[in-house]
Amino acid sequence: MILSKISSGNHTKISFGAFNFFVQKRWRKPVDSAQTRLENRTRDSKLDKLATHHKKLKTILKLHQLISARKRGPFVSVQIMSRWKNIAGLNVGMGQFLHKYPHVFDVFTHLVKRNLCCRITKKMKDLISEEKSVIKDCEFESVGRLKKLLMMSKDGTLHVHALRLVRTELGLPEDFRDSILDKYKEDFRLIDLEKLELVSRDENLGVAEVEAWRETEYREKWLSEFETKYAFPISFPTGFVIKAGFREELKNWQRLPYMKPYENNGIVRVRSCGGVERYEKRAVGLIHELLSLTVEKMIEVERLTHFRKEFGMEVNLRELLLKHPGIFYISTKGSTQTVFLREAYSKGCLNKPNPVYIVRRKMLDLVLLGRRRTSELQPQEETNELHVSLISKNKNLSSAEGHWVIPIFEGIQNGKDHGDLNDMRGASQGELNGCYTNKCSVNDRRHEMKRH
Repeated sequence: MILSKISSGNHTKISFGAFNFFVQKRWRKPVDSAQTRLENRTRDSKLDKLATHHKKLKTILKLHQLISARKRGPFVSVQIMSRWKNIAGLNVGMGQFLHKYPHVFDVFTHLVKRNLCCRITKKMKDLISEEKSVIKDCEFESVGRLKKLLMMSKDGTLHVHALRLVRTELGLPEDFRDSILDKYKEDFRLIDLEKLELVSRDENLGVAEVEAWRETEYREKWLSEFETKYAFPISFPTGFVIKAGFREELKNWQRLPYMKPYENNGIVRVRSCGGVERYEKRAVGLIHELLSLTVEKMIEVERLTHFRKEFGMEVNLRELLLKHPGIFYISTKGSTQTVFLREAYSKGCLNKPNPVYIVRRKMLDLVLLGRRRTSELQPQEETNELHVSLISKNKNLSSAEGHWVIPIFEGIQNGKDHGDLNDMRGASQGELNGCYTNKCSVNDRRHEMKRH
């Protein structure tokens, strides 16, 4: 009977507790992966907030693109725009989103159909056109960025699709294939219409952006060449916990030689780079240089992976970025993972702004106004000058006289009672003093009446 019960397998499992401590419990090692390190990383609130704001701006620009694509007119009904909710990536209703930003969207009632319609405000349109003109003016800088990217690749080629994905980050125009690639045929050549090749290398451009920082550290801080030749600027976020032995490991990693981004030998492998650590440091240098070439020193991690094969970075990019929190910062805000170059930012703003960044910052500031009013004050120079002159003439008056001056000029500040102002301009000093003394005598009589 007992053997049948045991063999049936219906017996209850003995749980671990205070009275059966003899039962062995297997200890599981905590999982240490890229996902757990991403969740447990030290957060940077400034960059997280900036990533959230950029998500809002991208959504608004996407809606502007959809509105501009319609040929019927410069406005669209809100009912039609509600169908674009999934395309724009909104998690709220379209009408609620439009009313959040009155400085960007102008919601009005159609005169004939009597339905709600929406159009982009003049301020936002002006900023978008200004961005296009600034990008066109910075065409020479854009050509230099493309040359540097092609020089960083293994064989001097890149896919046009990868460049199209990072067009906004690199500050390229929408039609860069026609306006830049076809225009500078002596520098670029298209292979099979979808692969871009560099015609000739320009060795003057083969200097990484981090080299300027290294030279500054070497000259101003009197550091040795051994300390600065392969080092990177490090700035940890607030609250970062430095464990035992971390400083020594970081110091050794800063001194570790590596193959620099523009030192291209064709075949790039772990053995050719001198080991796994040097191979990973070369990948860090490539990502650092790529972020330095972007306009806002930030890029989505998903778009960064399109350059792994061409740059020879056969590593887990997200894990590599999390391994160096003093150089890069990954923000998960805005339903995407965005990597920032930490040294380029201070309190959520770029240390060295460029023309394209300045225009985009104006757009972001317009979006962040929300529903706040920003009506401009009307110029009142003449009224203010008269106000100051009348007060300056009577500086030696008593405190009671000062109380009498205030109600007279309340109408002046509001732009009223201009007829009284004309009468007061012709008044002499004696008449004004007489008015003040009469007012003071009336006040004194009232005080005496109250006492009695």
